[in-house]
Amino acid sequence: MLVQPKEMEGILLVDKPGDHTSHDVVARLRGKLKMKRIGHAGTLDPMATGLLIILVGKATRVSQYLVSLDKEYEGTIEFGKVTDTQDADGEMMETRPVPPFTEEELKAGIRSFLGDQYQTPPMYSAIKIDGVPLYKSARKGEEIEREPRFIRVMSWEITRFGVPRFDFRLRCTKGTYIRTLAHDLGQKLGCGAHLAALRRTATDKFNVSQALTLDQIQAMTLPEIERRLIAPRDAVPSLVL
Repeated sequence: MLVQPKEMEGILLVDKPGDHTSHDVVARLRGKLKMKRIGHAGTLDPMATGLLIILVGKATRVSQYLVSLDKEYEGTIEFGKVTDTQDADGEMMETRPVPPFTEEELKAGIRSFLGDQYQTPPMYSAIKIDGVPLYKSARKGEEIEREPRFIRVMSWEITRFGVPRFDFRLRCTKGTYIRTLAHDLGQKLGCGAHLAALRRTATDKFNVSQALTLDQIQAMTLPEIERRLIAPRDAVPSLVL
């Protein structure tokens, strides 16, 4: 009797490139690992790079726990330009003059977004209303009423001050749209803004420095990849399993 080979199981940390959707990454890994049971714990927008937690085999059962973990990002916000998607991938909707505000004025604006709050998800998102993803309605020019969602921004630091662009580091809870924070900050400061670049650097204890690029994974053998898998028991509390 033929014995079926044991299916891989575990968590793989991947550094997503900016020219892939999260689904693209999953599709490439399904091809490489020759298995279908692969998912991810927390979508990254196509423009964004950085840490994507991939769940392989039976590890997909801990997805809900891993999705709920806090995230850390680094990125760039550009003032004076408003886009329909709130990031650099979108169509330009308007441009506004940018006042020569100081770093202290920018910090004051940022401080107003710290802590617990409700955020209205953007129209260009995968959230479904009546079974239809919002982005599909947005592409038709439709504006759908969205229910604000609870989020928390634990920290938001300026890492390089500049006008009209500045760099930042931010920690937040799951479900936070960083591009919406960028948009709302621009509205608050009166000049508009969009998210020019974004990189997820960490999800809880997992850091992008531990992650493999798709090119690295493609060059590895299956046993080499399997050795890089993190066991679910090492990633989540035992009570979850």
